[in-house]
Amino acid sequence: MKFDLVLLHAPSVYDFRKNPLLAGPISDVVPSSPVFEMYPIGLTSIAEYLERFGLRVKIINIANRMLMDENFDVEKKLRGMNTKAFGIDLHWLPHAHGSIQLAKIVRKLHTDTPIIFGGLSATYYHEELIEYPFIDFVMRGDSTEKLMLQLMIGIKNNTHHFGAIPNLTWKNNGTPVYNPLTYVPESLDEFDIPGYRYTVRSVFKYRNFLDPLPYKGWLQYPNTAILTAKGCTQRCLICGGSKQSYKDNCNRKALATRSPAKLIEDILFIQRFSRAPIFILHDIRQAGNAYVDEFFERLSKIKLKNELVLELFQYANEEYFKKIKRAVPNYSIELTLETFDEELRRYNGKFNCTNQKVIKTLQYALTHECKKVDIFFMVGIPHQDYKSALRNVDFCEEIHKECGEDKRLSYFVAPLAPFLDPVSSAFEDPDKYGYKKFCHTIEDHRKAIAQPSWKYMLSFETDHMTREDIVNATYESAKALNSFKLKYGLIDQKTFAEVNGKIAKSISYITRIDEIMALPEAEKQIELDKLTIELEEVNRYSICGKNELKWEVKKHYADVFSLTAIGLELLLKDILTNIKHRYHSYNRWIANRTAPK
Repeated sequence: MKFDLVLLHAPSVYDFRKNPLLAGPISDVVPSSPVFEMYPIGLTSIAEYLERFGLRVKIINIANRMLMDENFDVEKKLRGMNTKAFGIDLHWLPHAHGSIQLAKIVRKLHTDTPIIFGGLSATYYHEELIEYPFIDFVMRGDSTEKLMLQLMIGIKNNTHHFGAIPNLTWKNNGTPVYNPLTYVPESLDEFDIPGYRYTVRSVFKYRNFLDPLPYKGWLQYPNTAILTAKGCTQRCLICGGSKQSYKDNCNRKALATRSPAKLIEDILFIQRFSRAPIFILHDIRQAGNAYVDEFFERLSKIKLKNELVLELFQYANEEYFKKIKRAVPNYSIELTLETFDEELRRYNGKFNCTNQKVIKTLQYALTHECKKVDIFFMVGIPHQDYKSALRNVDFCEEIHKECGEDKRLSYFVAPLAPFLDPVSSAFEDPDKYGYKKFCHTIEDHRKAIAQPSWKYMLSFETDHMTREDIVNATYESAKALNSFKLKYGLIDQKTFAEVNGKIAKSISYITRIDEIMALPEAEKQIELDKLTIELEEVNRYSICGKNELKWEVKKHYADVFSLTAIGLELLLKDILTNIKHRYHSYNRWIANRTAPK
């Protein structure tokens, strides 16, 4: 089967199946595992957009294929790919090792096929990435669908006229060229983000349902998401997706939104194949009151079957929850407080309000029939000390009592790990914001993520906590939070024992790895190899129960007939699109042949 573009998603560390890594809790509060096998939604929107214009695009989640099958042969899979180009995402920095290693393998197998990198981290490190001999292009910016089409047309036609493509970093006879970053769309309506229509269609079109799966376990628990905006209105110091970060990295000076009408289209389509929760990414209030009102007004006019999960970036008043309740029969919310300390929250920019307003927000949500509330705290934020990190659990108890010990409240703690976000204010000016950086370049991060323990992966220390302090404070907080949850019946005795057991094992492995790291190099690898199988069991959900982040789903999918009907419907549209493009191409060919010489 021939393709125009094959998009690959790498594991965080390419050879994770061979090398033991104590990833610890760095992925406990996201759907994917420590391999970070969930690919960014931009891959699907790029694939969908290019296929509108007759190109054939395939997504292969290499990380997930490796995770699902220990015998999956990456090189055999890639060797059989017949394509004009390969694309590899480097959106999240923990993929620095895997993405670069995967690019090396692709170049070895396909010596003359161009390799394209893209994503927010690739944008930040584009000058360093283009110096690698096996990387030919880096597409910068946060919305690259149209630019990827231009690039692929150039590659297919072998024109090499790349100087006119905005945002592109490329090589001209081996010399890096940095085209200006000027393409920054103000609306996202033209794109299908995420491209679920592409994903469903590709299963039937390319006859493989394993390659594009978003993460391990998705078939059993198919969470979906819709993107409301690119850019941000918030100025959080540690976030690479903050307002300032988007401006500096992507030249985005204002929020780009996907209209409420398009969001409803997305929801209606998702309902046709999944009954799992739909995550509404970003706080929709960023786009203003008129946007919020239109979204909920449109929602109220459809038969909404799925639960919606809404994010809160700041305090929400009672009127907001009344709006949600009128439009959404079944909803949950997520909020990242990071800390109980009002002053630190104000300094960092997240949930900049009093604790009383935090509690009021939660009370309003519960009063207006919110099904579940997830509250996240963090270890390692600016100017937080060890005692402050531990006091977050005391605030959990205060919240719980003020909210009538309501069991719809769920509490989580996680470290700021493994890396400081590139282009965040804390990364760019660490001294000012209380950080000491250990990693600066892409190579620094590539080496760090492959360290045997998350303690050594951490790319920073703070003005109040060493790396060891951050690790210890995380585990101590997790133990205290686990006891708090048992005390108030939020978890059962079995979950409590399992989590405590994993925390104890993790701490013992941290100590054991510390001892191994002090050994001579030859002995070190031998001892680390012995840990491989043991660490696999400790890494997954190391500081919380494996089901604590899940929403109850009685029926995951629409029936198989409905799913097949969707696939065939989309496949027919794709065939008609390709016929149309071939017809236009034929007419252009005839016109060129008959034109006067």
